[in-house]
Amino acid sequence: MDIFHIIILAIIQGLTEFLPISSSAHLILLPELTGWEDQGIAFDVAVHLGSLIAVLMYFRADLKPLMLSWFKSLKTFTLTSESRLVWGVGIGTIPAGLAGLMIAGFDLDLYLRSSLIIAVTTLLFGILLGIGDVWGKKERDEYSLTWKDIIIIGLAQALALIPGTSRSGITITAALFLGLNRKAAARFSFLLAIPIIILAGLVSSLSFMGTSIDWLGLGLAVIFSAFSAYFCIHAFMSLLDRIGMLPFVAYRLGLGILLLMWVV
Repeated sequence: MDIFHIIILAIIQGLTEFLPISSSAHLILLPELTGWEDQGIAFDVAVHLGSLIAVLMYFRADLKPLMLSWFKSLKTFTLTSESRLVWGVGIGTIPAGLAGLMIAGFDLDLYLRSSLIIAVTTLLFGILLGIGDVWGKKERDEYSLTWKDIIIIGLAQALALIPGTSRSGITITAALFLGLNRKAAARFSFLLAIPIIILAGLVSSLSFMGTSIDWLGLGLAVIFSAFSAYFCIHAFMSLLDRIGMLPFVAYRLGLGILLLMWVV
């Protein structure tokens, strides 16, 4: 991959990772539509590392008290709202982690990375996002989540292994259906991204260890994805209450329809 392709794909990854529009779908479709070579696993790990850096930087003020409370809970065996949220993030990660391990030995790319699958999931989960945004009560924050709520959101996150679903989209949708307000749904979704990105990166990195690596290209991918992801999170959280989910629902429906027209 040349530098131009690396920068464009890294920016797209950063902009789409935390928006409910599926980053994996865009990273699969763009090379397919443009004829660019597949970016490879090492590039995917690099851009996800950039996304991880962005979410850690954005929530840095929140993460310190959360982690201090969590460490305290290990000593006292008592839960505060902060430590309970951290445990919730860990528990909510388990379904996606188990699902990833279960399919790790199967070559599902032939089926799951198809444009038709992406078109269908883009439309289906876009419609569900819209319904959740309209019907959800939006009365709760992330600290009010029950263990049952967390498991439901975790199971929803596991569906994001299917390209086009959108990890942030499906978790925000589930949280909205459970009555969380928009910002709380987004915050919990973004916190859930931290362990799942780390786990996915560790697993994926095993497949390219010992191979020739373009460190300059990967470094640029990390930098550009980190900056674009941070900007995206900041803008999304700032505008969420004003714009709601409708623009993202409309985008998904438009993209899904165009993809269907292209593949049919």
